[in-house]
Amino acid sequence: MGDVMEDRWITDRHASERWPHYTRANAGEVLPSSASPLSQQLCWENGIMHGWRDGYVRGGNYTLDEFTDGEYEVAGFFGGYFYINLSHVRMQGVRSPLLTVEQLDLAFFGDHPDVPPYVPHPLDERPDLVEGILGHLAWVMSTTSVPEVDAEKVMTIELRRSRPDLGAASDDDIVARVRMVQPLLGKLFDSHTPPSSDSAIAPGILGAVCAAIGEPETAMKLLSGIGDVDSAEPSYRMWELSRLVKNSAELTSSFDQGVQGLVGRLTSSQAADAKKFVAEFEQFLVEFGSRGPNEWEISSDTWETRPEIALAAIDRIRLQSDDESPRLRNDKKAEERRRLTSDVRAKVAALGEELAGQFEGALVAGTQMAVRERTKTNIIRAVNEVRVAIRELGRRHADAGHLRDAHHVFMLLDAELEEFVKNPAAFTDLLADRYRTWKEIQNLEPPFIIRDGVVPPLGQWAKKGASSATKASAGDVVQGVPGCPGTYVGRARVILDPADPRDLEPGDVLIAPNTDPAWTPLFMACGAVVVNVGAAISHAIIVSRELGLPCVVSATDATLRIPDGSLIEVDGDTGAVTVLEVSS
Repeated sequence: MGDVMEDRWITDRHASERWPHYTRANAGEVLPSSASPLSQQLCWENGIMHGWRDGYVRGGNYTLDEFTDGEYEVAGFFGGYFYINLSHVRMQGVRSPLLTVEQLDLAFFGDHPDVPPYVPHPLDERPDLVEGILGHLAWVMSTTSVPEVDAEKVMTIELRRSRPDLGAASDDDIVARVRMVQPLLGKLFDSHTPPSSDSAIAPGILGAVCAAIGEPETAMKLLSGIGDVDSAEPSYRMWELSRLVKNSAELTSSFDQGVQGLVGRLTSSQAADAKKFVAEFEQFLVEFGSRGPNEWEISSDTWETRPEIALAAIDRIRLQSDDESPRLRNDKKAEERRRLTSDVRAKVAALGEELAGQFEGALVAGTQMAVRERTKTNIIRAVNEVRVAIRELGRRHADAGHLRDAHHVFMLLDAELEEFVKNPAAFTDLLADRYRTWKEIQNLEPPFIIRDGVVPPLGQWAKKGASSATKASAGDVVQGVPGCPGTYVGRARVILDPADPRDLEPGDVLIAPNTDPAWTPLFMACGAVVVNVGAAISHAIIVSRELGLPCVVSATDATLRIPDGSLIEVDGDTGAVTVLEVSS
């Protein structure tokens, strides 16, 4: 395969010897496909992952000398596929007096059968770090806002607003802007790392507290409708745009003709409703255009670079009735959370002050989920600035004949960027060859777990779509992990690409492989959500709780097992997805 050396991809490095386990859990939500070489190296290895390491140290669980340069430690890429270092994640359970490895495994990975058991390493125990860990936990369990994260939100919004005219910029100016943003990715991820880890604290403690009063199913309900979740905000704005369409005959007619060509029809229309929609949609793209499918990968389209993706979601949302407003849904979940909080508080008080204190602290710690989503949104804004700059570079050199396709620019290595600008014609054949190989790798199914640092050669990886999963029949149960509480019955709609929601109708159950923020607008067009992968702090759950939608995650092979169009029951309290009737 082209640039594969000894069955490895050109950007592969060695797995860590000290921290040898890796997982695609949660990582599959972030980067579902194989990363392009430039995205992997420029954005991740030489940007994000430096901040990730620093954030781990700042969170108190590690010291800097536990990390070795040149090895994949906090995370890794194998065949271009992104993996989270499972060994590192578990250290929070090993080293924290308030958490266990088992709680963290459940929060991060669900009950996936391939997760290896924890085997202690002689250097795992660090009693010298306990005081700092407890100090950080005390902060998490008493803090409801993080001013520096709010300041980074303002800063990244300004980064977008102050974007220069890239079309008029020189190649050197474009590279200079990319190099300016690159260290910012590390800084922003430094801010993201602690709340990302800390988001597991509330589910873990609340699970233990609710189990102590005999109500384990109540834990997730106590984290519903927390509010101020940045990754849900685009969905609220899309809802408002969908109401413009629903209430306008002019706009409805344009949308009824299909998403293809919709931008042109609306832009050329002289109707007042069309002008209003175009103006508000353009503002929406300025504020939220960085979001999209596979948004951490700079070669992928976002709502800004391909507005049809957002319009396809609005097209589905417009069919919903007004009483399915996400804000109304959120209000209902928030009210249920307040009622249950009072009930559980009274029951816990009878069991002693210590448990009551843990309960109150865990409720506060739940706000880290919102902080996590804000830090993630901040990073995505910065990643998008790299994306649009590199896309402009690719566009102009494809037009000049130096690239056979504009997307070939993403096949550059980070260290080759400046050389490419100096002599682009020297890279034409090389990048085309890399692109062919990269497209082949996209057809491979990455192992869910990398154990003991042993990465199978690419030639041994299964082909995507080669699963032996069989279709469920009426009466069968596809078991997953409870996400957002509630029971719902509806028709299953298996959607594999958020840019192509096909005939998703109000009341349908969205069955998806995994969900990043690009999927969340579709949550408003359905009655419940079922996801192949994910766990207690996965994006699908956080947003489902915010929008008040029954949700089940970690339902292995749900997109393959649940027949499209079948009538199913989704139980967000137990994680059971029952096939009631299979359509003929």
